[in-house]
Amino acid sequence: MLHFDIVTIFPEFFAGPFSHGILKRAQETELVKITAHDLRRFTEDKHRTVDDRPFGGGAGMVLKAEPVFKAVESLIAAGMKHEFARREIILLSPQGKKFTQAEAFRLAERESIILICGRYEGVDERVAEHLATSELSIGDYVLTGGELAAAVVVDAVTRLIPGALGNEVSRALDSFSFTPAAGPTGKMDAAEVGGLSWPQYTRPEEFRGWKVPEILMSGNHREIQKWREEKARGKTARMRPDLLPNLEFKAVR
Repeated sequence: MLHFDIVTIFPEFFAGPFSHGILKRAQETELVKITAHDLRRFTEDKHRTVDDRPFGGGAGMVLKAEPVFKAVESLIAAGMKHEFARREIILLSPQGKKFTQAEAFRLAERESIILICGRYEGVDERVAEHLATSELSIGDYVLTGGELAAAVVVDAVTRLIPGALGNEVSRALDSFSFTPAAGPTGKMDAAEVGGLSWPQYTRPEEFRGWKVPEILMSGNHREIQKWREEKARGKTARMRPDLLPNLEFKAVR
């Protein structure tokens, strides 16, 4: 079982995102355990203060190092059964390395993931330097806090755990996981993080004059695979050309 522990000043935020669909089922089947911890519990003053003004001046407030360290060290002590090498302590912030499908695959191999949600103008840098094992950002934009980012990481990682999805082939054919080498069975190496997947269609065959490509109804799996390879390459080139160097197309000819 993969344990997610989320350190946040808004633990109630996560009641909604984690109580539906795949995440709900993954918890019920004990593939994952998700717990949100109130950072204010790890303060000692009567006001339960978690933030202070930044040294050097400037607008806004900064999360203090002390309660964050206490929270994470408490979680580590409570989960000593987890091997150090299989534990990850992640600070979520705009300054972090971009979260990708490759990183999600890596994290899915862990036993324990502690997510620290930033807030205000940031977190005391000593958390990033001396506590977190990695610092992640879910995109080149700024959120009001790390809670949404934490929910994204939990969702992306959980669906990669065997048994979390109803159809395991779906995981291998996702965008950013898909490589045409996976073929129609979806079998691939988890390290092969590739490009965008192909366009998908369903009934009706014609909608407002727009028809489903005939090749998809031909039953010719070899030709369908070739079509999907071409469309995947085209969409990746059009929408995310930066991903093209990652792709190696090996569809059956």
